[in-house]
Amino acid sequence: MEIDFDKMGGLVPAVIQDEATGELLMVGFMNRDALEVTLSTGFVTFYSRTRQELWTKGETSGNRLQVVTAWSDCDNDTILLRVCVLGAGKVCHTRSRSCFTRELQVRVEARSLAAEVQR
Repeated sequence: MEIDFDKMGGLVPAVIQDEATGELLMVGFMNRDALEVTLSTGFVTFYSRTRQELWTKGETSGNRLQVVTAWSDCDNDTILLRVCVLGAGKVCHTRSRSCFTRELQVRVEARSLAAEVQR
């Protein structure tokens, strides 16, 4: 399967999910090399857009992400990696388990519509 790196200028989003709990842990970006390193080593490696280099998650903190399964979406332009979190389990650089810790407020009308659709 060929991942489409052309849509976003050589990068694709990589969604990281805990294999055991299903918890969404983080999103990073990968170029072709980062994906190849990830798939060949079994540890999540991203492309840093800031530093413009590869980095393996947890290489300094010890909170490594070991790949259990890897998936592509239907357009082959996003990757889902289901992982086992090694170390203390603090995936985010803020030392929390997940990067998704800040809830955004949804308007009441939108919540009501969503509830209606689910019925």
